[in-house]
Amino acid sequence: MWYYNDQEVTDDQIEGKYGFVYLITNLQSGRKYIGRKFFTKAKTRQVKGKKKRSRVQSDWMEYWGSSEELLTDIAKLGKEHFRREIIRLCDTLGETKYQETKLQFQYNVLEEHFANGMPAFYNGNVAMKYTRRNIGKGSLCVSTTTPAPDC
Repeated sequence: MWYYNDQEVTDDQIEGKYGFVYLITNLQSGRKYIGRKFFTKAKTRQVKGKKKRSRVQSDWMEYWGSSEELLTDIAKLGKEHFRREIIRLCDTLGETKYQETKLQFQYNVLEEHFANGMPAFYNGNVAMKYTRRNIGKGSLCVSTTTPAPDC
């Protein structure tokens, strides 16, 4: 189940939207994951010997993210210990990609850590370009609020 503004998502809310940025929270540990998903996906089929392209509904209702670590925790703990929230509905492909990256930086997903040193977010990279490894250890922050203040 997906939530938007603390209510279950309805078809009316997503009508005409291209995609969304979401936040999945581990209710036991407090760790989070920010990602994006599109409501439709491209499909091709043969019509009179020619390829015809169309868009069909994606698997967004059953989607739980692409982080291996997150998916492992979901398998281990059970889906009932996680909350899926849509934090931004987007009208276009570009807006969806931009908002995901913007929010990942805004929430400081690569640098936020709990007091025990565990990363506060499951995200291991931003835009497949920036990772915890290549940003340096001198900039790590202890999580106190989300989104994080400048450290």
